[in-house]
Amino acid sequence: MNVTTFVTPGLGDSTYLFDHQGVGLAVDPQRDIDRFVDASSSLDTRFVLETHLHNDYVSGGRSLAVATGAELVLPAASGAAFDYRPAFHLEDLNAGPFAVRPIHTPGHTPEHVSYLVLVDDEPVALFSGGSLLVGSAGRCDLLGIARADSLARLQYGSLARLAALPDPVALYPTHGAGSFCTSSVAGTAASTIGHERRTSSVLSHTTPESFIVAALGDLQPYPDYYAFMGPINLAGPQPMPPTSVPAIAVNDVPNDAEVVDMRPQAAFAAGHLPGSHGMELEDQMGVWAGWLLPFDAPIVLVANPGQDIENAVTQLARVGFDTVVGTITDISRAPELASYRLAPFAELIAALRSGSPQILDVRAPDERAAASIPGSVHAYLPDLRTGVPSELDPERPVWVVCGGGYRSEMAVHYLERVGFEPIVVTGGGVEAVLAGLHSTSTDQPAAAPASMSQS
Repeated sequence: MNVTTFVTPGLGDSTYLFDHQGVGLAVDPQRDIDRFVDASSSLDTRFVLETHLHNDYVSGGRSLAVATGAELVLPAASGAAFDYRPAFHLEDLNAGPFAVRPIHTPGHTPEHVSYLVLVDDEPVALFSGGSLLVGSAGRCDLLGIARADSLARLQYGSLARLAALPDPVALYPTHGAGSFCTSSVAGTAASTIGHERRTSSVLSHTTPESFIVAALGDLQPYPDYYAFMGPINLAGPQPMPPTSVPAIAVNDVPNDAEVVDMRPQAAFAAGHLPGSHGMELEDQMGVWAGWLLPFDAPIVLVANPGQDIENAVTQLARVGFDTVVGTITDISRAPELASYRLAPFAELIAALRSGSPQILDVRAPDERAAASIPGSVHAYLPDLRTGVPSELDPERPVWVVCGGGYRSEMAVHYLERVGFEPIVVTGGGVEAVLAGLHSTSTDQPAAAPASMSQS
């Protein structure tokens, strides 16, 4: 047998293509299905399996089933408003040289199903979706906090059911490192049941109550666009929109469009259209756009010539933003441009040693709780949409800091619109600044590494 993993780092998710003796199946495909179609071109793809109605992306399952001639399989309790084969608990799906056994594993969502693959009646691989993850489990609050306790109790039972499988069974979860769908930090893409039973803290609880306290005790915010994904995937996700975007001029920007400047941060800082959002083209650009912008708002991209527009449009479409109306590659004729200063983190260290600079920390709550710069003001980046903290003085510059500079750039939009002068700290974030403050060396401290989803 062979399992091909397609990781989407910005979402922290994986799609899988399993094949054995020329027969294949795909699990939890995202909307940009061409990569899966190409990889399965030599296979007889029998099934496209969906573990749940995804909260973090628009599903590509329906489109992939059409493209490959496979049968689309969804949890029996999903109630999706289109044709699919229902997966019932322990009712095997025959794929010829192997079988697929659905296991009802509610918790991440009520309808959630994991899929156990059997070859010669022996279990070999488990596709666990958002149930048992590597070192973690799928979070249980995405359908609202009122249902979280009940879903966590169900998740406890689901995890126990999966942990009872034989040790050698390979574990392939959909959610992984960088995903906001995990209840705690998840590890690498794959593992085994035996390894998780021996090492995972989520399998160490001996009572549902203990698990519920741990699972719901320190949940972090998740993107606003999640609220739209389930209904889209329930009603019938549409195919990927075209990734080609027309070029437009500055004066052609529609009044209702959100302008997303995907150029490198230095270019955005040197000059950008007033009111635009600085979101450098990185793996997580689409997720942050989905969190910070009104859902499916018309978008105009500002890019350097030669930048990967198709990548940006794909990221946006994965999270349901289908209306990219144009791309601007020359802003020189704009009536006015805004700018701000970039400062290496060593400059902030010097400013802290010589005075009391005004600092805004835009990291997530758990990062802030772990470490913070003395005297800094905290507001998680998405919270700036409702206003800048009142503790900040608009008459003084604001040093903006995060884990490495990516989120700080996005904070500029909210500071500039109410008249603040931002100074964005680059090359390192809070950890680098703290290390420099505590260092007795005259050498500049090295930049602290920032994670993909929290930079």
